[in-house]
Amino acid sequence: MLRTLAHPLSITAIIALFISWLMAYYPTETLHASLRGLAIWWDVLFPALFPFFVISELLLGFGIVHFFGKLLDPYMRPLFRLPGIGGFVVAMGYMSGYPVGARLTAQLWEQRHINRIEGERLVAFTTTSDPVFLIGAVCIGFFQNAALAPLLAVAHYGGGLIIGLLMRYHGRSHERYEQASSTPKSSAPQRRRSGLYAALRAMHEARLLDGRELGKLLQDAVESALRLMIVVGGLVVVFSVVMETLTHAGLVEGLTELLRLLFGLIGLPEPLADAGIFGIFEVTLGARSAGTAGTGLMHQAAIAAWILSWGGLSVHAQIVSLLSRTAIRYKPLLFSRLLHGFISMLIVYLLWGTLGP
Repeated sequence: MLRTLAHPLSITAIIALFISWLMAYYPTETLHASLRGLAIWWDVLFPALFPFFVISELLLGFGIVHFFGKLLDPYMRPLFRLPGIGGFVVAMGYMSGYPVGARLTAQLWEQRHINRIEGERLVAFTTTSDPVFLIGAVCIGFFQNAALAPLLAVAHYGGGLIIGLLMRYHGRSHERYEQASSTPKSSAPQRRRSGLYAALRAMHEARLLDGRELGKLLQDAVESALRLMIVVGGLVVVFSVVMETLTHAGLVEGLTELLRLLFGLIGLPEPLADAGIFGIFEVTLGARSAGTAGTGLMHQAAIAAWILSWGGLSVHAQIVSLLSRTAIRYKPLLFSRLLHGFISMLIVYLLWGTLGP
């Protein structure tokens, strides 16, 4: 009996029942939280992410991704042990923020350009905030200090690149088996010489292989992006409701007290525990709380760097939904997000005297 209850699916079912009971117990708060989540999706996420999702679909159809993949292959493989096509995912992920990197990684896996291990490496260090959110919302909006932007950017994106270098060692013992079983296009021997001509040829071949006319390609891109945005919006609303009901039930305050005790033991200001708890669930709430904590700018910037790099369970849920049709596992992403958060915090403390405002 106890073994049955300890099964992950049983635990998930119990949690779902508990959240459902809280929603029924707090119906007014649930409705208001749903409306707030819907407003965040419509006012912020939809205009920020939808164009990138459409553009990424078009770039794949036109073969632009294959063009950059051929050009970047000599650099991506020795550094990150990834095919050059992953360089496009890195650029798009860092430019447009989560969960675009996961979306593109899933597409590359579905098209057999990467295998499972390569997909886990790729999504692990392309799950980052976009520069507009980091600079505009966090530094200027929440901290009201634009001079903080260089330090947070170096900590966040530099930490992401460090994760990429560390993840090159992930799955080395299983990679040969993965390549033999999945035989992705990226694992085929590269007989053609790299360069501009080879990149143009790869783009042309990819476009011919796709074969869709411009009108059909645009229609498919919009439809795919809309389906993805609906999933993202639903998850944002769900996590907004979960956070609100747990707060009214007093569970968030209990977790905050435990984190305050931990922060006190390791020498961090205890009021930052509020930002830490909010950041575990949702990156925007956590970053806003960090900006108003009033515990000293250095410590506030450090916890904000951790929150941005962790991403929040809401972002994690979005990524899991995007990867659900692939063989890419969540556990490597979970560990990489935790490590990225602590590396970013460490960079803030190390570079505070140099880049700090």
